[in-house]
Amino acid sequence: MTRFTVHGIPGSPYLRAVLLALEEKGCDYRLAALPFGPRPPDYLELQPFGLIPAFEDGEFRLYETQAILRYLDRLFPEPPLVPTDARTEARMNQIIGITDFYVRPRVSGALTFPRLIAPKFGLPVDEAAVAAALPAAEHCVAEVARLIGDQPYMAGAALSLADLMIAPHFAFLPDYAEGAAILARHPNLTAWLDRMAARPSMERTRWERLEETQIAA
Repeated sequence: MTRFTVHGIPGSPYLRAVLLALEEKGCDYRLAALPFGPRPPDYLELQPFGLIPAFEDGEFRLYETQAILRYLDRLFPEPPLVPTDARTEARMNQIIGITDFYVRPRVSGALTFPRLIAPKFGLPVDEAAVAAALPAAEHCVAEVARLIGDQPYMAGAALSLADLMIAPHFAFLPDYAEGAAILARHPNLTAWLDRMAARPSMERTRWERLEETQIAA
């Protein structure tokens, strides 16, 4: 029997972050996919705030992406995804905070959603709002590019939870004009994205692949 069940909407960056951790740790899991739209009552029993994802380890239920990622890293210490060096861990935590408080609303919410998600589900797009959001999105991406510098990963030489948190957001940037233009200004971020895209965990958690898996099931 599969130990872990992850509930969420395929395409959600936060769902993907948890799936990336499970893949990197070599864990078997079951994805309980939700449709786009209002959350069903049984999901709200798992996540009373209605956000994505929710996680089950047998009878143990957990929500909040950061909590799930840290739980998995504690359960399965290899490969480690939390640095032991204080400064490296602090940088990891900083990038995670930037992802939640700045990347999510200023990049994913303000640009990726109207450019990729809304058209997929036939929702209207406010072009003026997209244009107005560009400066803040550009500033956000530029700061992440500054922080990573010439390091191979967000917190330094090794993959960490910071990469798993932010990669699902930034992986959408090449897929629409504004995102591609922003990314083009930062070759170091492009190189990091290429490095991440080459990881099997990223390939196995692509939106299209998750949808195909659910259809096949």
